[in-house]
Amino acid sequence: MATINKTPSSTWKAVIRKRGWPTTIKTFRTKRDAQDWARRTEDEMVRGMYIDRAGADRILLKNAMDRYLREVSSTKKPTTERAEKHKAKALKKKLGNYSLAAITPDLVAEYRDARLNEDKASNTVRLELSLLSHLFTIAIKEWRIGLFYNPVANIRKPTPPPGRDRRLSADEEQKLFKACDKHSNPMLSWIARIALYTGMRAGEIKTLTHKQVNMDNRTIHLTETKNGSIRTVPLTRAATEIFRIALNNPIRPIDTDLIFWGEPGRDGKRRPYEFRPAWTRTVKNAGIEGLRFHDLRHEAVSRLVEAGLGDQEVAAISGHKSMQMLKRYTHLRAEDLVERLDKLIG
Repeated sequence: MATINKTPSSTWKAVIRKRGWPTTIKTFRTKRDAQDWARRTEDEMVRGMYIDRAGADRILLKNAMDRYLREVSSTKKPTTERAEKHKAKALKKKLGNYSLAAITPDLVAEYRDARLNEDKASNTVRLELSLLSHLFTIAIKEWRIGLFYNPVANIRKPTPPPGRDRRLSADEEQKLFKACDKHSNPMLSWIARIALYTGMRAGEIKTLTHKQVNMDNRTIHLTETKNGSIRTVPLTRAATEIFRIALNNPIRPIDTDLIFWGEPGRDGKRRPYEFRPAWTRTVKNAGIEGLRFHDLRHEAVSRLVEAGLGDQEVAAISGHKSMQMLKRYTHLRAEDLVERLDKLIG
């Protein structure tokens, strides 16, 4: 049975003590509100549906997000952790002063629309909402905060952008590597060629160490990948030759096992070669429009399919976990398939 008392500050405190349930207390401005709340809460306890909402009422989103970054994001890869910290800033700025209980689907939808109206890319907003959704999932399942549901689950998400279909023409390839070869640092040319010959991601290439390369078997063993799956990448003859040159670089410093290294930082530690500024300048100097470094991976995957490899074989090389993602990366040129059709059909 609930006990309702007036406090010295002229508010009304409702206290529920029911066998089998923890003591539940809440303060209201009017006695009527206290009575109504006590009646509803006792009814929920009788029906076994009571959820303690006190935590959700008290915890602000900005504080919950800080806890998420501290306990959850910190366990992820450094790149993912940095990305989530960046996404959290926008969420905390617009929704940070709301309690978790006060965040409704309508409020989340308003956030979505406001971000899109700020000309933020749909994929950026989608990833921000994904972070917010996972925070609510963790709050409900692990932190045991009294929330009825995940408000992000009940709204429309921005449509993800279509996969890029940028292909590299033979003329562009010639111009690109000619420009890369002119760069003062030969590692830029080696990295670009490896990306095109293997389909490896930029992060996978620049963090490569000598022990990951097996020249006898012509393979690269990747342990740190974007999706967390270990894989072994076979090398073509052209890729093997590039690695042979890179591994025999006569100016390689003795204080690192990196194949593509940068200058020591303030702490004296060498990190991977940050080639992107040089890449951007080189592509511009070559007069090639709209080419991103990641497009070399797209091109490599498309060429593997055009060469006749099956989807499973290509996925084993590229590291795509699903055929759907693989198809987004694969763009076949009809003119390149004509010869194969002639051979197969006549």
